[in-house]
Amino acid sequence: MAGDRKIGVAMDFSSCSKEALRWAAENLVRNGDHLILVNVQKEVYESGEVQLWEATGSPLIPLSDMSDPTIAKKYGIKTDMEALDTLNTLARQKEVVIVMKIYWGDAREKICEAIDTIPLTCLVIGNRGLSKLKR
Repeated sequence: MAGDRKIGVAMDFSSCSKEALRWAAENLVRNGDHLILVNVQKEVYESGEVQLWEATGSPLIPLSDMSDPTIAKKYGIKTDMEALDTLNTLARQKEVVIVMKIYWGDAREKICEAIDTIPLTCLVIGNRGLSKLKR
């Protein structure tokens, strides 16, 4: 049923994660779905609000706030105009609700944690630039 699905995309704004986002937008996302970008930061900044969410991850950040450089700096993420343009187009064309959740720590552990805590219907992850043989 449309609107009931929560599709996750592991997003660090690298070329592989942008390709995973493009693939999910073309092949997986339907009208009314929720697209949740899961971002994991390696370092924990020692500033205010980030310490509150270190264990559980940030609250869901709407797409409109992702474009704001002040908010991006607050969470320590480096967004990309190409990816934001893709996300804005997807939100308009397919009426998808797009939010981001940021975790701090080990990427493998936090991505597995995100599947349970959000909860996600499915998760799309890029191939980290590895060929079929190295994966």
